[in-house]
Amino acid sequence: MNKLLTIILVLIIFGCKTPEARRPISSKSGSFIDQSVARNKELNAKEQAAIKKILKQNDQSYIASQSGFWYYYNTKIEADTLNTPNFGDIVNYNYNVKALNGNVIYSKSDIKTQTYTMDKEELFTGLREGLKLMKTGETVTFLFPSQKAYGYYGDENKIGTNVPLICEVTVNSITQIQGK
Repeated sequence: MNKLLTIILVLIIFGCKTPEARRPISSKSGSFIDQSVARNKELNAKEQAAIKKILKQNDQSYIASQSGFWYYYNTKIEADTLNTPNFGDIVNYNYNVKALNGNVIYSKSDIKTQTYTMDKEELFTGLREGLKLMKTGETVTFLFPSQKAYGYYGDENKIGTNVPLICEVTVNSITQIQGK
C-alpha cells in the first residue's frame, strides 16, 4: 500500500508540472518586409510620375479624389435633381479600359453594358469609388493607379501585374432602391 501511495504521489507531482514554452530556433530580421516596402514605394513613385505626366499633357482639369485617383468630367450634369448612387442602388453603365499610353485594353463593345448593385457586388476599387461620384448621363475619365485598379494580380487576362489604368465611364441610369 505504501508503494502504491508513493507511485500516486510521484505521478501527481510530476504530472501537474506545467509545460515550458518553446523558444524559437532562429529569429527573422524583417528584411523581407523592408524589401517589400521599398519595392512598393518605388512602384508607387513610378506610377505617380507617369500619371503626373498625363495630367500635365492633357488640357483637362483633373480632380484628385480622396480615394487616391484622378478624374475629369467629359459630360457633367449640373442638375441637383439627380442623385449619385448609394448603397444598394443599381447602376447601369458602360466603360472602356486603356493603359496609360492610351492603348485600348478593353473597348466598350468588349465589355458591353454593365449593371452593378452599389457595394453589394465585386468590382475593382477605383471603379466602385468612381461610380459613387457620378449621376445619370455623366461621362467621366478616371486615372487609376494600379492599387486602385487590379493591383498585383491583374485581371488574369489582358491586364497584367501592377498596371495603372485610364477608364472612361458613362452612367446610363441609376435605379434607387427604396427603403434601404
